[in-house]
Amino acid sequence: MTDLQSTITLIVCVSVILAIAFDVIDMVLAALLGVSVLIVTGSVTEQDILNAVKAGGGSLTLLFGGMVVARTLRPTGLFDNIGTRFLLFTRGSGRRFLLGIIALVAPICAFLPNATTVILVAPIIIGAAVALETDFVGPLVLTSIISNSAGLLTLVGDPATFLVGSSIGLTFMEYLRRVSLGGLLAVLIIIPTLPLVMGKVWHVQRDLPADLRPKPIERRWLCALSLAVLGVMIALFLFGEDLPTRIVPPAVAIIAASLALLVIYGAKVEPIDQVLRDIDWKTLVFIFCLFCLVEEFTKTGILKPMARNLHAWFGVSLLPIALVMLGGVALASSVLANIPVVAAVVLLTKGYFVVAELMPEQALGAVYTEWPLTTLPVFVGMMFGGTLGGNATLIGASANIVSAGICAAHGRPVNFATFLRYGLPVTVCQLAVSAVYVVILYYLIGR
Repeated sequence: MTDLQSTITLIVCVSVILAIAFDVIDMVLAALLGVSVLIVTGSVTEQDILNAVKAGGGSLTLLFGGMVVARTLRPTGLFDNIGTRFLLFTRGSGRRFLLGIIALVAPICAFLPNATTVILVAPIIIGAAVALETDFVGPLVLTSIISNSAGLLTLVGDPATFLVGSSIGLTFMEYLRRVSLGGLLAVLIIIPTLPLVMGKVWHVQRDLPADLRPKPIERRWLCALSLAVLGVMIALFLFGEDLPTRIVPPAVAIIAASLALLVIYGAKVEPIDQVLRDIDWKTLVFIFCLFCLVEEFTKTGILKPMARNLHAWFGVSLLPIALVMLGGVALASSVLANIPVVAAVVLLTKGYFVVAELMPEQALGAVYTEWPLTTLPVFVGMMFGGTLGGNATLIGASANIVSAGICAAHGRPVNFATFLRYGLPVTVCQLAVSAVYVVILYYLIGR
């Protein structure tokens, strides 16, 4: 890439970030215009777009598949039933309401993409907030933060986590054994921050109607079939890679989406067209545009000297590198969507290992998976930095964008500053706990 093209790319990337941060125009439009400018100036080529598809395809497929499966549960009435039970659980207490959000969201996000989970539970959260006569913006922001954090519980819980894990050949079960505990700590540390960041909701106490009862599930048979599809999806996430045909998570998402649409088609409850129209295409387009922007940013050549600098500054000491990854990727993920940022930093990290002569040149290839266990803390730092750093700002993660869109649809738009007020304190605490976990992991297996 020429110096002129590199300059244009940097200007466009910074302009897109600033336009979103200061709410100048719609974030999707900002990203699309940024990519369009790079296409017109000749910076983005056909190959670049194909590279972006290759880099982001797995993550986008996971999001799409999860959205379809979640959408098929809507006409069953399951969430109306759960919503009433959730409200009864709160007993009119804001404290129980916020703690209940963690208990509700975290298990779902262990297996479904975070943006999908926000879409699923948003009606429950909004309904409970309205019944408690409190603002739903904070609880919905909290929902996205929990969904992002709980994505660290399993390999498929967050697209950024899957992207890093799959790049080094980490299996679902290996992730559970070595990384999931850190994800659990990241979720639990949210609890002591709640009185600080959501004090108004925390202290709410209301009387609930005495006759409040859960609504019956409208279509039990459809609910059973849809839950069966979800069960198949989870089972394939757990064991698909051990099958003779080796079904990887993105392929599982395609299978699950196909089965879910088959259930809807056979049930004749609503047309498939309606299900597909309700998919959050806006988020998918936004994330793909960011993959394109990051692909161009990578082409500027900035990452290569950064890899050499890492080696010059830290040599082959992997603990400082792991902590730098944690903090650096978190910072980058707070101003750009974490999925494409992580995709770029994976290349940077692999470049460092090659420059440091810790890995062969073949390690730069996308299909190379023979990474020794000693490198795991570095990649774990990257996972946690990318996933948790995305909690800080509105554009840091797809779930944040979805929650903001839902708030806007209900008459309460969320701007960059509002989200930052909730997200930044929680993110700082989570990164501190994650740093401790990375250090412990290093001394257990990384030395």
